[in-house]
Amino acid sequence: MAFDGIIVSAVAREMSNLLIGGKIEKIHQPEADELVFHIRAQTGSCKLYASSGSSHARFHMLTKTPENRKVPFAFCMLLRKHLAGGRITGIAQKDSERVLEISIDTLNELGFSVNKTLIIEIMGKHSNIILIDAETQRIIDSIKRVSLDESRVRQVLPGMEYSYPPGQGKVPFASITLDEVAALCDCAPHALSKSLLQGVQGISPGMANRLAASCEPGGSAGESVFAELQSMRKALESGAVTPAVYMDDDGTPVDFHVFPIPDFEGTCDKLEFGSVSECVEHFYLNKTGLNRLRQKSADLDRAVRSSLDKMYLKKQRLSEDILAAEKADLYRLYGELLTANLHSISPGGSEARLVNYYDGQEIAIPMDKRLSPSKNAQGYFKRYSKSKTAVKEKSIRLRENDSDIEYLESFGAFIENASSVEEIEALRNELTEEGYLRRRRAQGKQPKAKPAPLAFQTASGFKVMAGRNNRENDELTFKAASRTDVWFHAKGYPGSHVILFTEGQEPAGADVLEAAAIAAYHSKGRQSENVPVDYTQARYVKKPAGAKPGMVIFTNHATVYVNPKPPAGPGATQ
Repeated sequence: MAFDGIIVSAVAREMSNLLIGGKIEKIHQPEADELVFHIRAQTGSCKLYASSGSSHARFHMLTKTPENRKVPFAFCMLLRKHLAGGRITGIAQKDSERVLEISIDTLNELGFSVNKTLIIEIMGKHSNIILIDAETQRIIDSIKRVSLDESRVRQVLPGMEYSYPPGQGKVPFASITLDEVAALCDCAPHALSKSLLQGVQGISPGMANRLAASCEPGGSAGESVFAELQSMRKALESGAVTPAVYMDDDGTPVDFHVFPIPDFEGTCDKLEFGSVSECVEHFYLNKTGLNRLRQKSADLDRAVRSSLDKMYLKKQRLSEDILAAEKADLYRLYGELLTANLHSISPGGSEARLVNYYDGQEIAIPMDKRLSPSKNAQGYFKRYSKSKTAVKEKSIRLRENDSDIEYLESFGAFIENASSVEEIEALRNELTEEGYLRRRRAQGKQPKAKPAPLAFQTASGFKVMAGRNNRENDELTFKAASRTDVWFHAKGYPGSHVILFTEGQEPAGADVLEAAAIAAYHSKGRQSENVPVDYTQARYVKKPAGAKPGMVIFTNHATVYVNPKPPAGPGATQ
């Protein structure tokens, strides 16, 4: 996987055709290492994406806009100040390196025209996005500041003069000559690919293998490789490239390029695209998107599990306290027997042996030698009163704790089944609002996200919707559903509320089974078989007073057993 100089050249050419003359209208920074520019170009509205992430640094046109951060980063605010309203006058690649320069003509505070340059450097963990003044070449700021402590070779700090990343002594792919290629090919055949990779600027290992494979037996290696280079350069200049993503048997992206990669041809599935940006976007959304989702969900899952561990311990201790407090009746009996037999008990004894007048059996009552029999009796009555109060109060606390456990356990299914970062963030916001997580310091108070339940359609055309979290469950069940719509929930598993919208019609048994399968699929029982699913009309689903989001009670229900799966009809929409 390599966002090499050839990809940079292809994307830069594509961006030039779309964005030159375009006006920057909005700038967003969804994550600390990502930028999205909304640009009004001649062809319409476009979105330019740039990332400096160590494992996913790239830039390309965007079709799927990531959710915007409510509280902008400082670098985003700086870019808005300097670039908002500016026009893009040029887009160029530095030699054949993975460095892109975007020239922007904008106005300063006094209304005079000034030129700024946004430089995107793709260098693995050293990737960066830097804004400089085009006239003075001074750095205004960067998405990652690099101090002397971090690098003695090259610092990137506001006010410093910008310098390009140190060269590697390679010859640019776009300008390499036949003689230079021949010199690189003057090696053993098995070392040709490595020699080209170390000598040609802008090619990835896959392209080095492609060039090496172009050599014909008995022919001149230098001439063959140079002819292949020329062919590739002409294709780039004319735009006659075929962007493609290579995928393994599981559908996971393995690599991508604008030219065929011999290493994957015939061994991987190949998905071709009409533009380079679409190809790059698809690869990274399906490759790094999954990694980012796992990171986000793992973080939230740890927080939920930590809270649950504390609640399980609290439940154990409350249960032990209640069990101990259930001896209250014995304390009352001790107090009554002592009071009734004060005249016959000698002070200073360690126990009093009295006849229990309830069953006629002799009973030994522990006594405090320091207290009189009367004081001992009063002590037992006090312990009886405290125990009765403890049983009542701790039983209430135990029920509240059990409710909290049930609520948090429901998050296990939602986190496990989440398919986007937005879903994870919605779950995080819900837990924050409910007080289970601390609000992030820089986050501020977030407006409530608009519910967006998953939407499906059965084979016969009935609409089915499933909540992605507890708040959406409540929204579906108590606001979106009518009284006669059918409500579904996996029995014994935390998960989504599912509504089959009947629109006054009587759904067939097949529709009920399809909706039940969706409910099973969006529950903790997704990996199981023959999952029981309860269903009833929405009118019979109630929310107890003070119950947490997603917690309901229901009556008049039936149960079906289904295998979890999404509908086999027209499919899911969202």
